[in-house]
Amino acid sequence: MKLVVIQGPNLNMLGIREQQIYGPMKLEQIHAQMKEFANQNGMEIEFFQSNLEGEIVDKVQECYGDADGIIINAAAYTHTSIAIRDAISAVNLPTIEVHISNIHRREEFRKENMIAPVCTSSVVGFGPFGYHLAMVGMLQIMNEIKAAHEMQKQQQVAQSAE
Repeated sequence: MKLVVIQGPNLNMLGIREQQIYGPMKLEQIHAQMKEFANQNGMEIEFFQSNLEGEIVDKVQECYGDADGIIINAAAYTHTSIAIRDAISAVNLPTIEVHISNIHRREEFRKENMIAPVCTSSVVGFGPFGYHLAMVGMLQIMNEIKAAHEMQKQQQVAQSAE
């Protein structure tokens, strides 16, 4: 199973910016923990970060046919980007949105979420641990998809034997 983690604008500044909101961990540390979890669970993982909306759209689109799932923190683009929303919808992959802070308890403009309706699930407000929760969730989703495919195969074999 291949998982792509897409990080949006300013997340490259984690550990520096607004530590009272986002904490002291750097993005590289979060990715190292995610990679360790992926390795322990037989998952391939790829990381991508960009401050540019179009590059994020391109990366989501590249996941089509190449990845089994996406974890995305679109950061500020969560509240404004129809383009990222449309890309997530187009690739039709299990996608979990992550936000380090609880966006529902912050400024009014952060309560508008353009991408949540096209994501499988959202994890908000758990700090960097939210990425771990998203990976556990994605592993569960992938196991359920695999089980459903296996059940379909068994049904097809049973039908062809009749």
